[in-house]
Formats: sequence, C-alpha cells, structure tokens
Amino acid sequence: MIVNLQEVLAYAEQKQCAIGAFNTPNFECIMAVIHNAEKFQIPVIIEHAQVHESVMPLEIIGPAMVEFAKKAKVPVCVHLDHGESLEYIEKALELGFSSAMYDGSKLSFEENVENTRKAVAMVRKYNAGIEAEIGVMQGGEAGGNAQEGSSMNDEDLYTDPQLAYEFVKATGIDALAASFGTVHGFYKAKPKLDFERIENIKKLTGIPVVMHGGSGLSEQDYKEAIRRGVRKINYYSYMSQAALHEIKNRINDPAVQYFHDIAGIAVKAMQDNSEQAMRIFYGLE
Repeated sequence: MIVNLQEVLAYAEQKQCAIGAFNTPNFECIMAVIHNAEKFQIPVIIEHAQVHESVMPLEIIGPAMVEFAKKAKVPVCVHLDHGESLEYIEKALELGFSSAMYDGSKLSFEENVENTRKAVAMVRKYNAGIEAEIGVMQGGEAGGNAQEGSSMNDEDLYTDPQLAYEFVKATGIDALAASFGTVHGFYKAKPKLDFERIENIKKLTGIPVVMHGGSGLSEQDYKEAIRRGVRKINYYSYMSQAALHEIKNRINDPAVQYFHDIAGIAVKAMQDNSEQAMRIFYGLE
C-alpha cells in the first residue's frame, strides 16, 4: 500500500528505528527492496533521484514505482530524492509520488527557505510529505567516490543546529537532511560522524533527521546515529555495487545464457545486500 512520508516516519519514531530509503532507478532495484520489506513486514521508502534522470526518466520509472507501492503488502512511501526544481517535484507528485525532497542546500539560506516553503505548499495539496536540506553533502547521489582525507569532515560543510532550527521553523518541513560527516557515493577514508550534532539537531528542530550517503558505514555507526535521532537512511551505492560484483563473478557461468539471467542475479545480490542494511536500520534479529 502506498503511504506518505509522515506515516513511515511515525513508525520509525514509535519503534526508535530508521526507515530504509532505497534509490530504485530500475525494476530490479524496486523488486529487491519490496521483496525484503514484505519478507520482514516493515514499511519502506523507494526513491527516484533527479540526478538519475539520465539513467531512467521519471516519466518511465515513476509510474512503475507507484504501481509497485500500491500492490505491496506493506506500507511503501514513494519519494522523490534531491529534487532540484519545483517543476520536477510537481511532475513527481502528479505521477502519484507520496513524498518529495527539495534540495536547495547550494543556495543561500534565504533562497533555500523561500523555495522550500513553496515546495511545502505544493506537496500539501497532494497529501504528501516533504524533506529538505541544509548543510553541504559531498559526493554525488548518482555514485562516485568520497574525497580522501579530512575534507570529507570539513566543519564548514556541516549543518549548524541553530540554523537547522530556524530553517525548520520557517518552512514547516517533515524531515531534515543534515550534514554530519557522511557523503554520497563510496568512501575512500573512514568517515567520522558527529553524533552530538545529530542529537542537537533532533532536539532543537523536533523533527526526524535524515542520513544521506548512508551506504558503507559500520553497524556501530548506523546504530549510534539512529539512537541520536536519525529516522531515515538513504541507501543505494553499495547495494548497486553488490549487483555489479555478483554479475562479474557469474558472467562466464555456462548457466547464464540470457539477459534475464543477469537481471535475476542482480536482483538476488541487491536483496542480500539490502537485507543486511534493513536488519540494522530496523533493529531486526
């Protein structure tokens, strides 16, 4: 069943866990994620990032995501990730998305507030949820590598808790994507997460904190971030990479004769990888 962001975040608050939010730019990703959500009977978020438009156009994958969500045996939120324009967000909402993120983090604080307020007004017309961001997240949502060395932990890029409070108060968003040491893509150096910053942001804003760049962290880091107030974790890079690695391992197997064999291998690899993530995010035994 399709639900909005507020509903899955309410579950996360009640259970003191984090909802897994998985980018799904193709059918294989969608199938892997919803399979596991139904297996464990947990709510989940499937996402399409605007940066993946060149990989899979929203007009094609969006209706499929909505249809999968409607037919799922568990609550599924269909979320637009890193929407960079109000026009693109509205397009997703028109297709039936139940949540959207407006990303104005590269703008001035005043411009970000102004545009986010417009995004909030827009999603409310569709009974959808809204996430926004302040602070700068390094790396690319579509993949790539984190920077080496201390630059990935640059204090100037981290979300200021007081500014976060002012931003949330001025916009009325449902969840805040904050920068506290994670990056998009693959890590070349061990990340150092500022857990106290997470806790301060959660206490001041009173809304769920979202972890972007959620792939590749240690189990201990995930659990501590969740304990401090993270309620949504975006996850894609390492799940997608798991599929690639398994395909490379199996490509010369005589049993692999058709493309659908490769697709099946990818789905199983992403199921296995996302299952590990879900066990941690939801505190599953």
